Amino acid sequence: MRNVLPRLIFAMCLLLLIAVAATAQQPFVTDDADTTPKRHFHFQFSNEFDLLQRSSFPSRKQNTADFELDYGLFDRVEIGIESPLLTIFNAPGTIPKTPSGVGDTNLSLKYNFLRERENSRMPAMAVAFNLELPTGDTKRQLGSGLADFYMNGILQKSLNKKIKLRLNGGILFSGNETTGVVGIKTRGTVFTGGGSLVKQFSPKLQLGVELTSALQSDFQLGKGQLQTLLGGNYQFKKNISFDFGIVGGRYAASPRAGVQLGISIDR
Repeated sequence: MRNVLPRLIFAMCLLLLIAVAATAQQPFVTDDADTTPKRHFHFQFSNEFDLLQRSSFPSRKQNTADFELDYGLFDRVEIGIESPLLTIFNAPGTIPKTPSGVGDTNLSLKYNFLRERENSRMPAMAVAFNLELPTGDTKRQLGSGLADFYMNGILQKSLNKKIKLRLNGGILFSGNETTGVVGIKTRGTVFTGGGSLVKQFSPKLQLGVELTSALQSDFQLGKGQLQTLLGGNYQFKKNISFDFGIVGGRYAASPRAGVQLGISIDR
C-alpha cells in the first residue's frame, strides 16, 4: 500500500498537467473546446518523424503522416475522420526492415456544450468520443488489430486576450493506445491527461508548450507515456496556417524525440 499510494498521487498529478495550444489545435495533442462551424470543413495534415525508445528495438524510428478532416454537422457539433500513413524503420536484419502503409482509422464526434463568455470565470467545455477502427496491418506493426473506444473531456479558458489554457482528461475503455510502435501496447483501460498553454505573439504567430501523459489502470509509470511538445503555428493566409513542433518523451510508450511539421486549412 505504501508503494501504491505515491504512484497513484503522481499519476493523478500527471492527468492534471498544464500545457499549451494555439487557436488551431495542431501541432498539439491537447484538444480544444472549439468545433468547426456548421457546414464548414477543417483539414489538417502533419508529418512527425520520431526517434523511438530503446525498449522498442528492433524498431528504431517512425514516421507518421497524418490526415484529418472535420466537418461542422450542427452548431457546436463536429464529426471527423483521421487516418495515418506509417513508416517504421527497423534494425538491419529485421524482416520487414521498413514496413509502410495505412494505420488504424479514427472516427470522432465532438460536442461543445458550454462556450466561454466574457467576464465569466467558467471555461468553455466540450466532450469528444472516438472510435478507432483496426484498418492497419498488424503483421507489419501498422495497426493494433483492436477497435478502440475513447472519451475525452476538454476545458478551455482565456487567461487574457493573448493566452489560452486547455486541459484534457480522458479514458480509453477498450482496445489499446498505439499508433504504429508508439503508445501503450497492453490491452485494457488507459487514463490520459494533458494540457496546453498558448500565447499569441502577433496576429499571425502563436507559440506554446504542452505536456501529455497516458497510464494504464495499474499506474505503472515505466510502461506509460509522458511527453512534451514545444511549437506553434504561423497563419500565412486567412484560412491557412503552417504548424510546427519539437517533441520529447520519456517512458516506453513515448518517442525519445521528434519533429512535426504540418498545415491546417479551414473552408
